[in-house]
Amino acid sequence: MCLAVPGKVMEVRGIEELRSGTVDFGGVRRDVSLAFVPDVNAGEYVLVHVGFALARIDEQAARETLEALRQIGQLEEIPPEEARHATP
Repeated sequence: MCLAVPGKVMEVRGIEELRSGTVDFGGVRRDVSLAFVPDVNAGEYVLVHVGFALARIDEQAARETLEALRQIGQLEEIPPEEARHATP
């Protein structure tokens, strides 16, 4: 099973397929590709899998998912496969 983790876009850089940004996953920040969500802006929430933001989601859904991950102890760090593909 694959897991996409919600995060808040803190910064957006680049244009078109070169778009990237810093995304906050409940206190853990990573650089991710924003190429698949070309209209996302700082302050919005996205689902991220292996270093790529796949979709924009609403804040309520993101917060509920982050809280559920915290409760089961899965938010302490980004999974190894996610960290391996994200730029530090």
